[in-house]
Amino acid sequence: MRITAGTYRSRRVACPPGIIRPAMDRMRESLFSILGPIAGMSFLDVFSGSGIMSLEAASRGASRIHLVEKDKGKRNVLLKNLEIAQENISCSFLPAERFIRSWKEAFDIIYLDPPFDYPQKERLLKMISSSSILKDDSRVLIHFPKEDKIPSEIQRLICTDERSYGRSQLRFYTIA
Repeated sequence: MRITAGTYRSRRVACPPGIIRPAMDRMRESLFSILGPIAGMSFLDVFSGSGIMSLEAASRGASRIHLVEKDKGKRNVLLKNLEIAQENISCSFLPAERFIRSWKEAFDIIYLDPPFDYPQKERLLKMISSSSILKDDSRVLIHFPKEDKIPSEIQRLICTDERSYGRSQLRFYTIA
């Protein structure tokens, strides 16, 4: 995989061992195009895998970046990948649900890329809606399979955009 744009454009990112489904280049480019300028914004990458989305955010100027990955088997490759960036990037190696319940700082952009067979996507969005990681102008993005039926309104979150990429959906939420 390669970073698609920005300061770190064309840098290679290694794929960690285990089950991983990295976001397609086209989807990453589209996602960041829709977001627009993100320089100086904070970015949370939940279910980060290789860290490619966080590196794309860093490459485009995000200032505070945090990754959450439960699979400790991905740790070494993930940390090695993050050496590409010089931005303030930190990681938590724990379940997403525990992170969302316990973290006290809010983020401008929250990106969720749970495994396609993860059954708790709607519950995860509900947790975020009532958590301290969300602020009034945060944007929450979730990547999921088309077959999943996720409501366009979940508590305080309302869908403002949705895109299809093959069998994947990318949904953008803001606070209503």
